[in-house]
Amino acid sequence: MTTQESTEPYHLVSFKLCPFVQRSVIVLKEKEIPFNITYIDLQNKPDWFLELSPLGKVPILQVGEAVLFESAVIAEYLDEVTAPSLHSSDPLIKARHRAWMEYASTLFMGSYHLLNANDETIFETHRQELKQKLATVEQQLGEGPFFADEQFQLVDAFYAPFFMRLQEMDKWVTLDLMVGLPRVQRWANALLQRSSVRQSVATDFAELYRAKIKQNTASLFTQLKTGSMI
Repeated sequence: MTTQESTEPYHLVSFKLCPFVQRSVIVLKEKEIPFNITYIDLQNKPDWFLELSPLGKVPILQVGEAVLFESAVIAEYLDEVTAPSLHSSDPLIKARHRAWMEYASTLFMGSYHLLNANDETIFETHRQELKQKLATVEQQLGEGPFFADEQFQLVDAFYAPFFMRLQEMDKWVTLDLMVGLPRVQRWANALLQRSSVRQSVATDFAELYRAKIKQNTASLFTQLKTGSMI
């Protein structure tokens, strides 16, 4: 499929393991917005993609002839142009949620460092750092099940991809990142059970994610005691 074949008003371009495009897909599915998605090979980026993406990165969203890039911008745009909004109408609450949406990126960076650790001491350091970040989030959560209690909002879409990848990592190594964090655990479970989240990745996501970890020979995930899912 090329960009010229897109028939829906919204066309996402990404690759199958990108956690950032997943945010946009969740928003699209929450609002039942028709869209097309094209997955590309980042090791062999097509010329048409490089012409569209100013940074040469995914995701990008085509809206007619216009092109948007950066996942947060794409998610916010989709939320603004389709009702009802997944943001609070209160400016202060909305700003607070946007700040915590940005904080979600630190979790992705932490999991990246964890997966690329090549020394047990470094691995444990990154594991503890990631657990501390989740402990910080724990203090922001209420009775749940979502970030802002009962209602799923845009901030939830930004964390769901992290919890999905953490779920896959836990099938390899018991990380215990949510032990002692009941609110985070409840939140993660609620997100992973939501249909918009479950349907936001390619059908072969889990298989591809495990294959990606196996390819990373520097990672201690290939050396530590593993589970039955490998």
